Amino acid sequence: MPTIRSYAFWGNWTLRHPFTVLSMIIMFGILAGHYAADHLRIDTDTSKLIAPDAPFQQYRRLSEQAFSQDLSTLLLVVESDTPELTKSASRRLLGLLSNNRDHFHSAYIPDDNVFFRQNGLLYLDTDELQALSNNLSIAQPFIGRIAQEPDLAGFFSIFEDALKATDKEAADKAQVVPVDLASLADKIASVLHKTINGEKALLSWESLIAEKRRHSNKAFIIVSPKLDHSHIRPAESAIEAIRKAAADIQDPGLPVVKVWVTGEVGLEDDELAGISTGTFTASVFSVVLVLFILLVAYRSILLTVATLLTLTLGMVFCGAFAAIAVTELNLISIAFAVSNIGLGVEYAIHFCLRYRDNLNDDVDKEQALRDTFMTVGPSLLLAAGTTSIGLYAFMPTDYKGVAELGLLAGTSLFICLLITLVTLPALLKILPAPGKFRPKENRHLVSDLSKKLAALPIRYAKPISVATLVVALISIVLALNVKTDFNPIDLRDPGTESVIAFKKLMEDEETTPLTLDVLAKDGNSAKTLQQKLSTLASVGKTISLFDLQPTDQDEKLFLIEDLGLMLGPQVQHFPQLKTDVDPAPGLTHLVETIDKLLPQKTNVQDRASLTRLKKELQEILVQLDEGQQPSRAIFIEKIQTALLSTLPQVMKELSASLEARKISLDDLPSDIRNRWLSKDGLYRVQIFPKKDLNDLTNLKEFITEVQSVAPETTGLPIIYWESMKVVVDAFQEAIVIALVAITLVLLAIRRSVIDTILIMATLILAGLFTMASAVLTHTPINFANIIALPLLLGLGVDNGIHMLARLRHSLSDFEEQNIYQSSTARAIFYGALTTSSSFGGLAFSPHAGISSMGLIITIGIFWIMVCTFIILPALSKLVLTHKEGN
Repeated sequence: MPTIRSYAFWGNWTLRHPFTVLSMIIMFGILAGHYAADHLRIDTDTSKLIAPDAPFQQYRRLSEQAFSQDLSTLLLVVESDTPELTKSASRRLLGLLSNNRDHFHSAYIPDDNVFFRQNGLLYLDTDELQALSNNLSIAQPFIGRIAQEPDLAGFFSIFEDALKATDKEAADKAQVVPVDLASLADKIASVLHKTINGEKALLSWESLIAEKRRHSNKAFIIVSPKLDHSHIRPAESAIEAIRKAAADIQDPGLPVVKVWVTGEVGLEDDELAGISTGTFTASVFSVVLVLFILLVAYRSILLTVATLLTLTLGMVFCGAFAAIAVTELNLISIAFAVSNIGLGVEYAIHFCLRYRDNLNDDVDKEQALRDTFMTVGPSLLLAAGTTSIGLYAFMPTDYKGVAELGLLAGTSLFICLLITLVTLPALLKILPAPGKFRPKENRHLVSDLSKKLAALPIRYAKPISVATLVVALISIVLALNVKTDFNPIDLRDPGTESVIAFKKLMEDEETTPLTLDVLAKDGNSAKTLQQKLSTLASVGKTISLFDLQPTDQDEKLFLIEDLGLMLGPQVQHFPQLKTDVDPAPGLTHLVETIDKLLPQKTNVQDRASLTRLKKELQEILVQLDEGQQPSRAIFIEKIQTALLSTLPQVMKELSASLEARKISLDDLPSDIRNRWLSKDGLYRVQIFPKKDLNDLTNLKEFITEVQSVAPETTGLPIIYWESMKVVVDAFQEAIVIALVAITLVLLAIRRSVIDTILIMATLILAGLFTMASAVLTHTPINFANIIALPLLLGLGVDNGIHMLARLRHSLSDFEEQNIYQSSTARAIFYGALTTSSSFGGLAFSPHAGISSMGLIITIGIFWIMVCTFIILPALSKLVLTHKEGN
């Protein structure tokens, strides 16, 4: 046949001109490597992985185009022990980032600017503002007194007067201190205890004066970084600049301020860092393990070196193909590089083991190579074709991430095969022939053991078949309980800063990123939409531009004006703190007062609170008595900072908020207005859920109800939900394609319905056992590992074909033939080991998705081997011998 003659001519020419072949392949390899290095990129945009042209993705892009200022941003979560420290630290950090034009385009704090500081009280509910006014009226005498004596002596004097209040003066006691006396004593004692013991603590006067108002110790900064796409981590420099700025804002005398880096870009950066580290670790692990397996399989360093050189060249050409075919690798298709290590080296194993067997049969080197080339090549082409079926099965689906992986990994099989059949014969022709195996006594023992093991599936075919049926039924029950997790956040390393911060935000309904957005063409449409959405059971609240115009402004402004008159100039001109040179006398008087009043206290909580405070005050007196200048002065300053340093800041902000003026939508600053009204006149309506969206039932209800009112809604919940449906559909489609294609290939190759049924049965069993194992190992099916089953079908069918052919060949004498000792069986075994080692390395990746993919595929390969070497021979013995008997 012309094809066979051409193939033979190619092999003969390669063996006659090995140096020419290697020179050409190395030259082309260098060009391919340069091309791959210059053109291959990594795209971390997860929105492109799944159905990029689907309606839900189009709605997302429309929303992003309308409000592009928040695209590709970092979200910084600033957190400390007190609201005051959080605010001051976030403002200092904002200043540093805004001035760093080398790394950032812009930065802003959404709810903290001149406008909100002046008009923030107008955004409170009327009842909440009235409650705040009542609290401040109670605190007014305290503010007046501390303004006159802004030091430790003044503060302790006020507290002492509160203690001395008699029962008849109970109505006036609240006028001395702004909160419940026992509660204040507990807070003071706690702060003093930490300070005395070397810790850093602050008393929050904002929380004390406005005790019933919601206070947050978190602040948020939205940062637009300058991205360098020439690096694998485009935001690395910007994030490092943030880390440096976060270190610069730390005050050695105050508690630590934690700055969490998260958001779209932060999550991607941590993911890329984990993938690059994990992929490198997995590659090193795979190469080392593959090297060990090759040495065991070949017992020859020369054959091992030749295989590794061939594998390296194959990887280079596969990289060049990826640069041409897709240009950009996504977070899933990048795994094709690791998979090539195992899948690519399998061809070299088949070739080298057959070559070694030929040498052991006393065939000369050149003839051994020629025979190997002619016999192994066609079977390897068949192997590549069948294995690629499971990979190519995903190409027609809408799961772009896996579709590209299927294209790259499937085509790379043929590239690796071509490089193997070109490079490996030429290398082996140049290299000295490996020494022959010399039978040894222990070699005979291994051979005997192998023969006995090979006979077991044949001899106990019925028990094994029955056991297989029982395990299959159990696996069906388990597989029906397989869990799914299509939350992209769960695919990332849970220990990274960005993921930790993101999940913390999800815990608070006010900060959760799991909200929906819908665009309205005009203001009336936006208002109507909000009214309809507010009636839905699953919707907690909605926000639009119109919510930024406060309601009941006249009534609120009256309350604010009245509050300003009541507080007077003490707030507007609150003095800076004065350092108390010697607070000991005031402390001593306070301790004596507590001693006198403790016996009179009947309330258990009051007694406990005052006792704790007394203990801390006595400890301060001891340290003041023992301390020497300047350490004594430093200690006094620490105490004053801990107790009073936040008070001037609170008074300053309160004074600014008393300047509120009536505002309209036209009075909103442009940067605030642009977040809710696009340049094209589109109004943004943000929708918050009422229920926990980690529950799929709640998620479906929220999305379904909102879409019934606004079909063009977008947001993370919809992205998650629609992506899950696309992936499940893609999985089902790929399974059907793979099963049909494999069945047709088997019928074409084997020309036997019985053989096709036997091989397909073992493939289905391997898949079923794999799903059951996923349940037992608590491994949910996710965006990454869902590719395992179609891929395993492709990997397993080749082994089934080879094993069944061997069994057919030994049909007349099943029990005497050692099916495990042929070069084909050994190649299947060692090939499976190398493939599992390459994917097994992925299991150590910090990226949860890639790790689970490596784990599932490794488990699947194990079950393929069990089905190939144990179940298939047992079933074949029963079916084929029964057929022959008939």
